[in-house]
Amino acid sequence: MNLQETIENLKSFFLSNISKKFKIYLTISLGWIIFIGYLTWWNGLKSPMLDKSFRWDEWFWFGVVPAVSPYIFYYIWKKKE
Repeated sequence: MNLQETIENLKSFFLSNISKKFKIYLTISLGWIIFIGYLTWWNGLKSPMLDKSFRWDEWFWFGVVPAVSPYIFYYIWKKKE
């Protein structure tokens, strides 16, 4: 899959019939992931240790997992039609 196909898939997803509420929740989740990534990067730079690298494990557990878990719970508990 090349970049053009990915862009077309994203366009079709966001132009499809998804609710405004879902778009708001998705924006909040992505904002959370980016914000926690920034904080993880900043704390890594200000760390007194010699290793100034990005801490991917902290970003994953404090950024990605809390942002994705509500969608997983929704999928598990939604009523089957």
